[in-house]
Amino acid sequence: MSQTLIDLALAEDIGAGDVTSLYFIPEERKARAFVAVRKEGVVSGVETAARVFATVDPSLDVEILIHDGSKVASGALLIRVEGSARSILTAERTALNFLQRLSGVATMTARYVEEVRGTNARILDTRKTTPGFRLLEKKAVADGGGTNHRIGLYDRAMVKDNHLVAEGGPAVIQAAIHKLREERPGVEVELEADSLEQVRTFLSMDGVDHILLDNMTLSQLREAVEARGESHKPFLEASGGVTLATLRDIAETGVDFISVGAVTHSAPSLDVGLDFTPV
Repeated sequence: MSQTLIDLALAEDIGAGDVTSLYFIPEERKARAFVAVRKEGVVSGVETAARVFATVDPSLDVEILIHDGSKVASGALLIRVEGSARSILTAERTALNFLQRLSGVATMTARYVEEVRGTNARILDTRKTTPGFRLLEKKAVADGGGTNHRIGLYDRAMVKDNHLVAEGGPAVIQAAIHKLREERPGVEVELEADSLEQVRTFLSMDGVDHILLDNMTLSQLREAVEARGESHKPFLEASGGVTLATLRDIAETGVDFISVGAVTHSAPSLDVGLDFTPV
């Protein structure tokens, strides 16, 4: 999947050819370059960026110096690449685009993870990802210490408010859970609740793995945890209105997971550059 994205990204950037490098850089010119971070953070996409250089020119000597998931200081060198100056310059922007975006996701995730340290809550991502980038962005979340929610519509049944309206009531939902269990036993089931009454109804059902507590107050979250009791099943996931300012209080209610769409849809890019040295 990442190779497909690399090919698409290079095609849209290079088009009919890198005219700047072709006309202003001698074909025989060799160079050494280092990909370096300009600001501290957690890196992700290093392997992808390295593959961009190798895709543009397999003859380039590309060495990964720091791997995904590493916390780095400003100035840290991530990749060394040597060979054709033209090839390095042609690959530069696409490689940095992947690396900046994915490291931004990992860095923001790490901030959220640090905020809940010492509680039982884990940070979840969502499906609010850049189209086509989901697997890379989900990996970036994991590199930042977060936990991946479902990857897509196929690996977990998540019955949300619109599904509940369409389904027709608890009995119909329970029958659907039983059918899913019979036909796809490896698929987990999550039900979305926007009231404590719904939470209690879902807790009484068989086969529910997760309950999503949608936009509930702190007191409602605590009541939901108390209603579940000591079994710790199903898992309880808080969602909606989560920010760094509210995160700790939510975690301390006792929920198991907190889903945060912002770690993928609103993460600022980490500043990464390429230091180029002719040889």
